[in-house]
Amino acid sequence: MSDPELPNIDRALFNAPTADNVFAVNTSTHRPRILLLYGSLRERSFSRLVVEEAARLLEGMGAEPRIFNPKGLPLADAEEDSHPRVQELRKLAEWSEGMVWCSPERHGAMTGIMKTQIDWIPLSIGGMRPTQGKTLAVMQVCGGSQSFNAVNQLRVLGRWMRMVTIPNQSSVPKAFTEFDDNDRMLPSPYYNRIVDVMEELVKFTLLTRDRSDYLTDRYSERVESAKEVSKRVNQRSM
Repeated sequence: MSDPELPNIDRALFNAPTADNVFAVNTSTHRPRILLLYGSLRERSFSRLVVEEAARLLEGMGAEPRIFNPKGLPLADAEEDSHPRVQELRKLAEWSEGMVWCSPERHGAMTGIMKTQIDWIPLSIGGMRPTQGKTLAVMQVCGGSQSFNAVNQLRVLGRWMRMVTIPNQSSVPKAFTEFDDNDRMLPSPYYNRIVDVMEELVKFTLLTRDRSDYLTDRYSERVESAKEVSKRVNQRSM
């Protein structure tokens, strides 16, 4: 195949993806690390109950789930990022290889509690991006008929955080009818969908967690980094 004319490309930084490069990794043996976030502080929070069901499923699938309780987390920028709850959330985000976000839909949108948690997770900390290349599953609970406003917004945020959001998702309508007196979810197609979503999340996490650095490596950032290195070297030689 002839080489196309690409006058705007820096050939030294242009790396054509290959299957060999994608799969040339050592496979991790530890359990997939999944952080679960929910978006309500109510005593009987259905987004929390859905997340707890999801965590049980993840445990059964061989993953290591951890649930963050947002109680006591300050509004974004209302406190310094040294706040202990903020630090707890950020350390969990760094620890994780995938995430589950589940929000109630309130006034046609995700809740402020949900957004606050995501707002406290920065795009970058120093030279590291704590969410880039990690997998994400999005879910929502509804007080009335089924809707997808919250999951659609969560997808936008996942893309903004440079995460690999899986295709499947869950929306549970009339969530108050889907749980028994022991706060366990009843058998239903909605429960089966959550099983599907967790199964897909674990699969995608296993596929990508050892390859996230390669999958998220970008030509534009290589060019920018090369320019920064050149600038520093030239400054030192002055």
